[in-house]
Amino acid sequence: MAREKNRKQQAAVEGWPLKAYKNLAFLNSPAARQIRILCELIEPQNRFRKARIRDTIVFFGSARDFSREGAEKRLEAAEALVQKYGEGSPEVGQEYKIAKNFLRLSTYYDDAVELAERLTTWSMGLQQRGRRFVICSGGGPGIMEAANRGAHNAGGYSVGLNISLPMEQVPNPYQTHCVTFNFHYFFIRKFWFFYLAKALVIFPGGYGTLDELFQVLTLVQTGKTRKVMPIVLYGSEYWDEVMNLKALVEWGTICPDDLHWFRTINTVDEAFDYLTAELTARYLQ
Repeated sequence: MAREKNRKQQAAVEGWPLKAYKNLAFLNSPAARQIRILCELIEPQNRFRKARIRDTIVFFGSARDFSREGAEKRLEAAEALVQKYGEGSPEVGQEYKIAKNFLRLSTYYDDAVELAERLTTWSMGLQQRGRRFVICSGGGPGIMEAANRGAHNAGGYSVGLNISLPMEQVPNPYQTHCVTFNFHYFFIRKFWFFYLAKALVIFPGGYGTLDELFQVLTLVQTGKTRKVMPIVLYGSEYWDEVMNLKALVEWGTICPDDLHWFRTINTVDEAFDYLTAELTARYLQ
């Protein structure tokens, strides 16, 4: 610290300009955007190598807090509003409906915790040296928290690809510190989601989850990736109502075979058996 201070003082006295890589004003300017992009591309790679992480199982899903505890609290608050104002108010009625749906969705949070825990335990028990299927999430709350929490419960590593957002994205406490990241650029974050992924599990979610799902399906459909990964849509009750992909086939905008890139699954047991069998066949034999 003292040596660096002396150098700065000497530079100020002698009139030396700052070196470009120490000029924070420049590095944070629009002119240096490409440098910042490269930093988000290269710095995670360095940390993944140090942690010896080459393979991940990525969990996508909503950032909304529908853990059972959170869902029950929201429903209690909504019921209190109903008692005070009645269900005649559109706002109160809508909030009460959403709160009840959050309680239904809380089962997905619990399932994500259990599935991530079981997959981590299975992975840690593999005999192949240097081969670990590490749970990876977006690092935030909701399903992301559930995935990291399950891996944490099993005593394993888990990756958190956080991103700075004005709302919702608060890092959860369960991701492993040495592989916890904070991205600015969505497209670089998506790159790291997919680059190391050997399997994907998509739980109920909103725009962000749909964006991530369809980008992966597009890469697979167009052959822009050589990997053929197991892709699980978890929860047919949700996905069958939210998406009607068969209509795309009927309209001729996708081929019938394009519906075979993923499998819809409803239980932790079925998801665990399917994923471990696929990962074993593709990467461990």
